[in-house]
Amino acid sequence: MSLQKRKLGRQGLEVSTVGLGCMGMSQSYGPADEAESIATVHRAIELGCFFLDTAEVYGPFANEELLGRALQGKRDQVVLASKFGFKIENGKNVGTDSRPEHIREVVDASLKRLRTDHLDLLYQHRVDRQVPIEDVAGTVGDLVQQGKVRFFGLSEAGIDTLRRAHAVHPVSALQSEYSLWERNLEQEIIPALRELGIGLVSFSPLGRGFLAGEVKRAEDYPATDFRRHDPRYQGENYDANMQAAQVVRDIAADLHAKPGQIALAWILHQGQDIVPIPGTKRRTYLEENIAAASIALDDAQIKALDQALAPGKIAGLRYGDKMMALVDR
Repeated sequence: MSLQKRKLGRQGLEVSTVGLGCMGMSQSYGPADEAESIATVHRAIELGCFFLDTAEVYGPFANEELLGRALQGKRDQVVLASKFGFKIENGKNVGTDSRPEHIREVVDASLKRLRTDHLDLLYQHRVDRQVPIEDVAGTVGDLVQQGKVRFFGLSEAGIDTLRRAHAVHPVSALQSEYSLWERNLEQEIIPALRELGIGLVSFSPLGRGFLAGEVKRAEDYPATDFRRHDPRYQGENYDANMQAAQVVRDIAADLHAKPGQIALAWILHQGQDIVPIPGTKRRTYLEENIAAASIALDDAQIKALDQALAPGKIAGLRYGDKMMALVDR
């Protein structure tokens, strides 16, 4: 069981077909377990899952520090992505900040925490409406020239922002939420990415765990768990979404697979320019996620999934109002 590779963008960035989102190792999904998280990173590398995703705001800072420890002696075996774009004060995210001088400060701090001299992929985490995207792209371009960054990405950016950034410095990847659960990219964003030659990195490809099959209502999660505040896990939304996602569980049963594997297999069938980065801090789930790359769905199964979880079929917004306000669409 070893993964193939996929290309993101036209600048030469090559990553594993399935990546590993590392945020949950340090926040949002219950207590941290450093030993198991590091073991999960090492197991990912062994299985050819070498595309690792982090950000300065995860923790904040703790996730980059964790990866820095985990990758000692293994840095050259991975493609390492991190992100800038938030203002962090007293350990809290207090807003966006993509001023050029701040980008440079963040990158230097991230490199130190990650114990490396370069980032393979650097994203703007969220669009900063106070800073022209041309200034952001130009700053990242300078960092590329300096050898601190290899490739440039954006996260949750809209089409106008993508085009303007790409005109200044080539964008290799857009990271955005995309799954059976969240399909807002299909009508306009994905066609634009393919026109421009930009790859898509899909975060939360399992619907923050909902599509993995083993879920509870929002109120049954601890206060520190992100899902407690997720509108799609709450009340009537939960009931409607459980019914919509039944098709995922049914197809999984037919194929003797896990529901989460079916959700990932569906994404992998959407195009060679799309790479999901399911997050986990446990080796068991990592191995399940990687195995999804070998699952072949037939046309009838894909059609059934598309219809049952079509846009508009999922109840509730994917974020609360504060987080939705940061999405550039």
